[in-house]
Amino acid sequence: MVMTALPKTPSFRLDGRCALVTGASRGIGLGGAVALAEAGAHVVMAARNAEDIEAAAQAVRDAGYSAQGISLDVGDHDAMVASIAEHGPFDILFNNAGTNRPLPYVDVTLDNFDMITDLNLRSAFFVAQQVAKGMIEAGKGGSIIHTSSQMGHVGGIDRAVYCGTKFGIEGVTKASAIELAAHKIRVNTIGPTFIRTPMTQSTFDNPARVKWLEEKIKLGRVGEIEDIMGAVVFLASDASALITGTSIVIDGGWTAD
Repeated sequence: MVMTALPKTPSFRLDGRCALVTGASRGIGLGGAVALAEAGAHVVMAARNAEDIEAAAQAVRDAGYSAQGISLDVGDHDAMVASIAEHGPFDILFNNAGTNRPLPYVDVTLDNFDMITDLNLRSAFFVAQQVAKGMIEAGKGGSIIHTSSQMGHVGGIDRAVYCGTKFGIEGVTKASAIELAAHKIRVNTIGPTFIRTPMTQSTFDNPARVKWLEEKIKLGRVGEIEDIMGAVVFLASDASALITGTSIVIDGGWTAD
């Protein structure tokens, strides 16, 4: 009798790995941190407010997982470099810190433009660069996951600057994935639709915007934090070992048109 050799499903487990999650005190960042911790990683959770991030990290520990909270302003370049050097090297980066202040295109100011681009693009670029340097020195490879958006693939009302930053991070992802592949470092993005978080509350408070969302999201509902958690674990794990330089768009069909 001929025996058939069966392939083995790659593991989604992250035991023994160390992950850095920025913007981790709430919303998508907290969801990603929880998902990585549940999969076995030790998670270093970073956010600006020391009290908030420690409370979030304590909640993860209370649930039985391994987490540490650190106060970090990713826009303070020197402090960011020092902190990553202190707490790294990391096997995984969930590069999530970001912001938006929706305004009509003709009303965007210099301050508004600079605030959004400094965090969403400049800071994200250099956080990933520093983590990648540590990964290269450690010689073990790794996974870098940027929080992009469906708005990194299409346009959106009152989101000219935000779209610009997310299209930018998509470009950075593709270019850095090519360069870092030689070091077995994978770079990808997740591209959520509107997820119900404190940052998006102003949109949900606007009936006209809610109608727009309902028309665009083919699955008929807005996103919840839980909707992004599986994708983060997938991209961090060996289950996505041949995936780099691309985006998992979690948009309920928004960009399918």
